[in-house]
Amino acid sequence: MNQMGVAGVLRGRDRVAVLGAGIMGCSVALMLARQGHRVVLFDAAEAPFRGASRWNEGKIHLGYLYAGDPSLATARKLLPGGLAFRGIVEDLVGCRLDPAITPRDDLYLVHRDSVVETDAMGRYFEALSDVVRACGAAGSYLVDVSGSGVSKLSKPELEAVADTRTIRAGFRVPERSVSTHWIADRYLEALRGEPAIEWRMSTRVSGVVADDGGWRIATVARPGDAPVDGVFDTVVNALWEGRLEVDASAGLAPEPGWSHRYRQSLFVRTRDEVAAPSAVIATGPFGDVKNYNGRDFYLSWYPHGLRAEGCGASPPALDDRSEAGIVEAICESLCELLPPVRGIIDGAESIRLEGGWVFAMGRGALSDPASGLHRRDRFGIRQAGRYFSVDTGKYSTAPALAREVADRIGARRHA
Repeated sequence: MNQMGVAGVLRGRDRVAVLGAGIMGCSVALMLARQGHRVVLFDAAEAPFRGASRWNEGKIHLGYLYAGDPSLATARKLLPGGLAFRGIVEDLVGCRLDPAITPRDDLYLVHRDSVVETDAMGRYFEALSDVVRACGAAGSYLVDVSGSGVSKLSKPELEAVADTRTIRAGFRVPERSVSTHWIADRYLEALRGEPAIEWRMSTRVSGVVADDGGWRIATVARPGDAPVDGVFDTVVNALWEGRLEVDASAGLAPEPGWSHRYRQSLFVRTRDEVAAPSAVIATGPFGDVKNYNGRDFYLSWYPHGLRAEGCGASPPALDDRSEAGIVEAICESLCELLPPVRGIIDGAESIRLEGGWVFAMGRGALSDPASGLHRRDRFGIRQAGRYFSVDTGKYSTAPALAREVADRIGARRHA
C-alpha cells in the first residue's frame, strides 16, 4: 500500500501512545493496531526489544520457581499467563514457536543454602502439579502438560549433572523456556509489517500531560529531535525503567514496596552441540542454565550478574565492575556446581554479557526466606480513565496482560 493509501486507512482512528517497546508494549501495540487504532510506539532504545525482553532466559512460568511462596498465590497468578503465552504470541508473530522452545523439561536443583528445604520443595512441586493438570488450558502450554508430573532425580542422575557436595537434590518439572532472541526477531518482523504502528525510538518519555480529554507526551529533548505532535486518546505505559515517574505525572501514585534491579547473564553460542540440561538452582540467589537447541545457551549466576538494585522511583546507577570479570565469575561459579557447563564454556564460539532492568513489587535479599521477592503475585494493570499502567510481572505474563489491556481499550471504544 502506498503512503497516500495508508494515510487514508488510518485517518479517523483513535490515537494510542504505547510507552516501552519490550514484549508487553509490542504485544499491545500489535493488538491495538489490528483493532483499528493508530499506535505510536515509544522507547528510549534505538529499536524495539533492546532491553530485558531480549536479554532474559525466556522461562514461561507455571510457578515452579516460587517454592518460597507455599500458599501457591504466586503460582496461581503466573499460571494463566504461562498457559496462554504460546497461543497469543503465535497469533501476533504469525508462525509457530516450536523452533524457540527448549527441548526438555527443566531440572530444579536444591542448593544446600536454599531457603526451602528439599522435602518442602517436593511437596510444593506436587501440589502445584495437581493445579497445573487441573487447568483446562494445560494442553496449550509450550508442550502439553495436562498429564505431566514431577519426578525426583535418582542419586546417579543427580551426580551426572551436579556437584552433590553443594546440590542436595534435584527434581524434573514440566516447565520450559523459549529463546528470547528468536521471539524478539519475529516480533520485529510483525511490527515492520503493520502500517498502523509508528515507531518513535531513541525517545525517552518523561511524563504525560492531560489535555482536553486526552494526553500529550513529554519527552527528554535532544538536539535534532522532532516534537511529539498532537493529543493521544489513550496511553499505555508499558515501561519498566521509568514507569513510576511517568505514572506520577498522570496522577497515579506508586504503590509501596517496589524495587528495580539490573541483571546481566551470559548468552553463549557453541561451535558444536553440547549435551547439557536446562537447570535451575533453587531457591535463593543462585543461577540457572538454559539449553535452547544444543548450541545456544543462557547462563546466569545471580550474585555476579546483579549490577544494581534500589527502591527509588528512578533506577540506581550500575556498579563499576568490569564486564570481563563478571563473565569469568559467572563461568567459574556455574562450572563448580554444574560440571556439564564446562563443555559449554570450552566449546564456546561466542559469549555475550547482556541484561536489562527488572521491576518487581517486592524487596529484600533472595537469601532471606521473608524477602518479598519470593512472592510475586503483585502485578497487573492500573487504570486512570484512558491511561493504563502495566506492571508486566514476568516476561511470560506479558502477552496475556497485553490482551487484557487491548480488550479494555476496545470495549471503551465500542461502548
